[in-house]
Order: sequence, then C-alpha cells, then structure tokens
Amino acid sequence: MNDILKELQKNLSKEAQITEVKFEGPEIVLYTKSPEFFRDHDRIVREMVSNLKKRIEIRPDLSITMDMEKTKKKIKEIVPEDAGIREIYFEPEMGKVVIESQKPGMVIGKGGETYKKIKNETLWLPKIERAPAIESAIVRAVRNLLHTEIDYRKKFLNSIGQKINAPKKEITDRWVRLSCLGGFREVGRSAMLVETPESNVLLDCGVNVASDNFPYFEVPEFNIEKLDAVVISHPHLDHCGYVPWLYENGYTGPVYCTAPTRDLMVLLCLDYVDICHREGKKVPYTKKSVEKVVKHTVTLEYGEVSDMTTDIRLTLQPAGHLLGSALVHLHVGDGLHNILYTGDLLYGPSRLFEPAYTNFSRVETLIIESTYGGSSDLKPTRKEAEEKLMRIVNEAMARGGKVLIPSFAVGRAQEIMCILAANDFKYPVYMEGMLWDATAIHTAYPEYLSHYLQKQIFHFGKNPFIADIFKRITIAKEREVVIGSPDPCVVIATSGMLVGGPALEYLKAFASDKKNTLLFVGYQAEGSPGRRIQKGWRETPISSVGGKTRTINMEMTVDTIEGLSGHSDRKQLLSFVSRLASRPDRIICNHGDGYATLELSRDLHKYNKIETLAPRLLEVIRLK
Repeated sequence: MNDILKELQKNLSKEAQITEVKFEGPEIVLYTKSPEFFRDHDRIVREMVSNLKKRIEIRPDLSITMDMEKTKKKIKEIVPEDAGIREIYFEPEMGKVVIESQKPGMVIGKGGETYKKIKNETLWLPKIERAPAIESAIVRAVRNLLHTEIDYRKKFLNSIGQKINAPKKEITDRWVRLSCLGGFREVGRSAMLVETPESNVLLDCGVNVASDNFPYFEVPEFNIEKLDAVVISHPHLDHCGYVPWLYENGYTGPVYCTAPTRDLMVLLCLDYVDICHREGKKVPYTKKSVEKVVKHTVTLEYGEVSDMTTDIRLTLQPAGHLLGSALVHLHVGDGLHNILYTGDLLYGPSRLFEPAYTNFSRVETLIIESTYGGSSDLKPTRKEAEEKLMRIVNEAMARGGKVLIPSFAVGRAQEIMCILAANDFKYPVYMEGMLWDATAIHTAYPEYLSHYLQKQIFHFGKNPFIADIFKRITIAKEREVVIGSPDPCVVIATSGMLVGGPALEYLKAFASDKKNTLLFVGYQAEGSPGRRIQKGWRETPISSVGGKTRTINMEMTVDTIEGLSGHSDRKQLLSFVSRLASRPDRIICNHGDGYATLELSRDLHKYNKIETLAPRLLEVIRLK
C-alpha cells in the first residue's frame, strides 16, 4: 500500500485535491474535491495505470456533486426521451448516479458525449444499466440488493483490495498444484482447487442434480478458512449450484464471474432450493446464503485483467456455451505458470453466441471439458440439427399433436426460441419453469449475444425473445388449460433431464397420446429419467411430489435432436486445442464420462505430442 501511495503522490499534484484513496477489489479508487480534475483526468490516470499496472477510477467527493433532485432533472434534459429511462437513483457512498435505460447507447451518446455531459454538468459518476426488455424479478432483486448493501459492499471490496495488495511473502520454492474435487471422469459437481504457496482458489463449485452428489470438500487439501477466491465459469447448477454452501459454512471471500452469470446463478440456485423443498430432499443451504453470494460477487467483463490474489491474475473470455459463460485464464506469479480452464465451451456456430475465444498469449496447462470427447461423439451440422427440429415440430403440428421439449432453463431454451422465431413458426409456444425468467435475463445483457443477434436487436429492433408466439405459464390452472386444449402447440419446460420441474407434469399428461412428441434437445445424464426414456424404456418410473413414484407408459413419439448442444463435439474440441494461439505443455481432460475423458486425452496426446491426463476424482496434480 505504501508503494502505491508513493507512486500516486508522484503523479498527482495538490490541485487534484484527493480526499480519499481506497481499494475496491482489484481497483484503486480516488475521491476528488476538484471539479476540474474530476472532469479532465484521463491523461494522468493513463500514466498511473501504466506505472502501477492497476485499474484506477476517479470519483467525486460528495461536497462537489449536484443536488440529487436537480441531477435527475438535468439527466432528463440531457438524455433523449426515447432512451427509455426506467430509473435514476444514487449510490452516494461511491459518488455514482445509476441510470437504468432501455437504450443505454443513447445515454452514453455518440463517442460518449452524452455520458461526458452528464458527468461534467452534475459532477456525479454515471453508471449505466440496461433495463431488460422483459421485466425480470431476478435482475431487479439483484440490483436492489446490491444497491441497499452498497455500504457493506464498499467495505468488503476494500478488504479484498487490502489482501490482493498485501506485501508478497519471501518464497524460494514456488509451485502450483491442482486438486480434483468434482467433475473428473463424470459430468456434474465440477470443482477444482488451484493452490500456490500464497493462494487457494476454487474453480467452479457445482452439484450433480441427477444424484445429489456434492464436491469432495472433506479432503485435506480443502480448508474453507484458507479459501481466497472462487471463480465460476458459467451458471449451470453442475458448475455453480454449491456456491451458497460455502457462505452457509463460513466463507466470506469473493466470487468472480460475469454479470449475467451472477444473475442466472441466483435464479438457478433459488430454484434448486425450492425443488429440494418440494421433493422432500435435504437442502444444502438457505436462500439467505444465495443473497450472500450476490453481496460477495465481483463481476468482470470479457478481456478484463484483474488481480485476484497476491500472486494470481484472472481474465475471463467468451466460451460460447451460454449467456456470460467464460473461459477462465489464471496467470500465476510473475510469469511462473498460466492455466486455462474451459468450463463448458462451444467452438462452433450457434444462434446465440460467438464461438469460444482462442487468442491466449500464454497457456502452459489447459483443463478442457470432455462431455462429447469420445471417438463416436460427432454431431450433425447446426443446419441439419435445425432442419430436423423444424421437421419434427411441424409434423407434430400437422397431425394435431403437442410437442414437449424438456430443456435447461439457461441456454438451450433460448436457442430453441431463436430457431422457432427465425423460421416464422405460427403455433403457440408455452414456456414454464424458470425459462421465462432466464429469457428475461438474456434481454438484460444483449451485448453478450452473437454479433448477428446484437445487430437484429440494436439496429432492426427485432428481438426474438419477445416474439408474439411465446406465452408464459405462471400457475397450474394455465397449465391445465394447455393440457386440456385440443389445439396443437409446443411446450418448453424444465427440467432438461426430467429430474423434476413442470416438464414432468406435461409428460404425465402427454405420454399416452401417439399424436404427441417428446423431443430431447440436450444432454441426458446417466441415471436420469430422460436418459432412460432416450434408451427406449416404454415404462418409466417418475418421482412425484412427496417422494412417491409413478410409472408412465410411453405411447408418444420420442426423438432426440443432436447438434444443438452448447458443448463442443469431438471435432470441435480437437479444433479448439489446435487453434489456441499458445500451445499448452499439458492438457487435463475433465467433465465427461470415463470413456470420453480417456479417449479425448489419448487422442490429444497422439495429435499434439504433449502430456495429457484424465485424472480421477481426488487426484492431486503438481502443475509447476
């Protein structure tokens, strides 16, 4: 801290009138009483950033800011009416005015001119947030919680910053090792611990929803009191569903992820708690702990380099898997070792996202998913998959049937929506479960979508998620109307593996009619009801509320669409590795059934002539 203060003093004159210097996580924040310095500090800050290798933000001391009511009026005068401002509120603890708008680009203005005018005339630091095109209770709740807890957040972020910038220990023998706590030679409960002499960082922290298995946290390597940080690659429950358990059991440190991942993680974890209650299962954490996750989350943009501990620097890059999903790059020490953890990735085309990022300057250890890494795991093209989907759906509509699509709430459902909307589908598409809420969150973060969708939304005003064909089901009575109606329709409902959720209720109602179709569009884990039906079981035991089991006789058509997965197939995984800008020294395969991880590991070694591993659960590997 002293070194940083000395460097700041070298760059700043007394005219800057700095009243406070604070750490906020990886950032340094300076508060100024000088209106001139607040308005025009870009050159000086660039020099400080270059010298310190730290992100720096200049904020106003409250003594110079405009009155709040006058500021609101001034903003409404400056910003065009059709920007669709929903809310203006203040975070005085941070010198910020928050402007929530349906069109943030208009609040920023061409070349940032509108943003600068708000800042220069009100002397508040504007913070622009996008209002979802579909009102989202989760986005609203998360933003409200962060706003009401702003004082706690400021202190929390300062404490993180103090730890990150603490003096480095004198260590002669530096090393890096990896503990496999979940998601190795299996799909589900992904969790791994990266350890150095100075840091303990957990990458992902999931649950296996099909079997209710959790990561191995009772091992000697894991100590929750020594845990410095958690990084979440994306918000599917098998990667994030156990994070609240950490806060339930005493963890008070940060969780790093993108903003969409944070919001979707909250949605899925809250739903997981509700499902556990409904099915009479033991709940591993309370909803209060989900709130704690929000309070302790540090969100990063793609490509933003952030100090995470005294010796680890974090960068997130697009993974192509789902909204906000990220490849996790860790730069350990002063160039000691670089780790790239893919989480789940798609290195190929989709309607929702661009393919996974590959332009990493240094990667020594690559940890890559193997869900479809087996020698026979080859998908049809995206075009073929979409054509098959539309053919099956249209055939069912023609014979007066109903199509049930069990879907994960996040990712697959929105992909199906985009395909149906793009093909001018005319029949009603009913959505139940978290699908609508997850879709609403997608409308809050369109900048994370594919370039094509961004162009459609921003330039042509065509948002597929708000097309008229999509209807929300909110209560059981509405579901009964859909079930009882003789009219053909499509139903997209959770859960994707038929483990629970409203999809089961539709299945019970639709299964006996040969006109209807059950259409799988996503991965079905071994042991799940979805996998059993997929294998051809015509009599399927399904758990109901209260733990009772009912057998369903399957008369409806069952089909599967391959090629719509958010995961890469074997060819895409091999291609991703070959296209990496930096050739890794070692590749570790995880997140796949035993055969898939072993076959991918074997062939990556064969094609790349480098060390490859497919470790078992509980193995510990020295990386450096």
